[in-house]
Amino acid sequence: MVKNLLFHFGSFVEWQPQIYKKPENWRMYYQETIRQMYDIGIGSLPIVILISLFIGAVTAVQFYYQMSGTLIPPFYIGYIVRDMTIIELAPTITCLVLAGKVGSNMAAELGGMRQKEHIDAMEIMGVNTSAYLVMPKVVAAILVIPILVCVAALVSILGAYIAAVPTGLFTGADYIKGIRSFFVPYNVFMMFVKSVVFAYILTSVSCYQGYFVKGGSIELGEASTRAVVYSDILILLADYVIAIILTA
Repeated sequence: MVKNLLFHFGSFVEWQPQIYKKPENWRMYYQETIRQMYDIGIGSLPIVILISLFIGAVTAVQFYYQMSGTLIPPFYIGYIVRDMTIIELAPTITCLVLAGKVGSNMAAELGGMRQKEHIDAMEIMGVNTSAYLVMPKVVAAILVIPILVCVAALVSILGAYIAAVPTGLFTGADYIKGIRSFFVPYNVFMMFVKSVVFAYILTSVSCYQGYFVKGGSIELGEASTRAVVYSDILILLADYVIAIILTA
């Protein structure tokens, strides 16, 4: 197992320079990047909004439950929800979800092209398939996913307000006071760093699994599953490393 992991890690690293070579036709790459940005961004927006709404709601309710009966002021709930959402929940949970939706789709798309020999035909025509098929996806994800993470953070904060204030857990004034208290802009920087790193991980790993798939439909399904599992593991590992580096 270790030997297999080391082999694929070496192949993945060796494959990277082929992805980022100079495009043969800038217009084709631009059009493909715009298409991927639409698919990743607009296509993922409903699920991101829905999940973020409930994440914020549950976070507010759970923190109210934990802090009820203590001497901690109620406005601290808004402060905690805001920072938890910005630093951890919005980038990590959003990218874990996107690894399942976007990553598996990329692996299946490239794997299908490999099995139907579309990639081989493009290579015979002189196209750098690694660059043309993968680089627009990576660039589009790095540009769009941070925007999705921002939307997730805002919706989570709104979801906490909707879940807590109308139900009478605490007042709107307390929640807004908490949102505005102790704000550290550096936390937003951490959110963007995580979102960019996670975007690169989930797209490159998923594309690698699909691009090099061998066999039939069973192997393609296994490659899609590996794309999601490996992306999620690496995202969580990167989350831990980034947290150590940026909070040291």
